[in-house]
Amino acid sequence: MPIITLTTDWGIKDHYLASVKGAILKYIPQAQTVDITHEITPFDLNEASYILRNTWNNFPDGTIHIVGVNSEASLEHPHVLIKHQGHYFIGADNGIFSLMFDEVPEEIYEIDIIQTSNRYTFSTKDVFVQAALHIIKEEPITELGDKLPDLTNRMAFQPVTETGVIKGKVIYIDRYENIVTNISETLFQDMVQGKPFNILLRAGKYKINKIHTSYSDVVEGELVALFGSDNLLEIAQNRGRAAGLLGLQVDDVVRIEIGD
Repeated sequence: MPIITLTTDWGIKDHYLASVKGAILKYIPQAQTVDITHEITPFDLNEASYILRNTWNNFPDGTIHIVGVNSEASLEHPHVLIKHQGHYFIGADNGIFSLMFDEVPEEIYEIDIIQTSNRYTFSTKDVFVQAALHIIKEEPITELGDKLPDLTNRMAFQPVTETGVIKGKVIYIDRYENIVTNISETLFQDMVQGKPFNILLRAGKYKINKIHTSYSDVVEGELVALFGSDNLLEIAQNRGRAAGLLGLQVDDVVRIEIGD
């Protein structure tokens, strides 16, 4: 049974999601459809790439991942099919895939197929489902279009390091208002090396000087710093909402000062 995942910024109020699922049932009735999320902030490629980056490799090999975020094609950002590490990805080459992967994927093809509608505003239903059908029918993916050497590159902001300082930023806030930063555990350990440190939030108004392993390591209501399943530094509040408490938003600065 083929698996098709869907990641979009449509929400569930409108007809878009049901239309795509209907098209999948119509053309690929044997497929199992899995919703990763439909609550991406509209057009937010960074948010979508973060969620997909931490999701796709938990699925079995052969899974087809359809990405309906900012999916309209253009000369600069064509529709593409990517084969990488046993998975397939279908979407627009708008930079999202370069944010998802640490290396250039194994195979990239521009999708050049006749869509099922003469309207060009609903690529996910009219093009991406047909590309998924092509894969499931085990037809040569080279028939979909020309092979491309690379993806549109969209650079993720990297932490800045100085002597005794790491400057990162907030890249994601989850439903519990836990704050995810772009500071990896590897970078943190390489810089800190067992020395005392302070994680400074809101220009030093809030400080955390210890890394824990779970939210419940601190008393209810207390702030806690830990490395999550994505190996990134996370700031949370046990049974609370850290982002609201601290007034932090995506792109805000998180600074770590390291002692001697």
